[in-house]
Amino acid sequence: MIERTFVMLKPDAIQRGLTGEIMGRLEARGFKPVAMKFMRIPRELAERHYAEHKGKSFFPSLVEYVTSGPVLCMIWEGENIIMALRGMMGKTNPQDAAPGTIRGDLAQQTGRNLIHGSDSPESARREISLFFNDYELHEHKMSIEPWLFE
Repeated sequence: MIERTFVMLKPDAIQRGLTGEIMGRLEARGFKPVAMKFMRIPRELAERHYAEHKGKSFFPSLVEYVTSGPVLCMIWEGENIIMALRGMMGKTNPQDAAPGTIRGDLAQQTGRNLIHGSDSPESARREISLFFNDYELHEHKMSIEPWLFE
């Protein structure tokens, strides 16, 4: 099933110059970018984005971290992309993430784990609507699609 997901490259990914590496992994997997936005997230938006963590001990530091510098917000499309991307990202704690995953290969600590990806179709819809308007999404066919899908 073709679906869309929200992906955010966090401030540490931007500062470390890993955007090309991470996006290249998504493209190499055959996923398609639908929208991208380079931005500095306002505190209020960060708090809404991470609302499910409100009240947890790490919530203030998470909001502080994600608002500390620019991020790259994106929408990607692909077959079963939500679960596939979760696997590509690796576990939240990079020390537990498998080699070959983004976090397993590139991240050091849970508090600096480079990337966020939606964990379900419902959260993907919610997160996409927080960061993007309909007119910012770009429908397009890629010439390689016949080589990816039957």
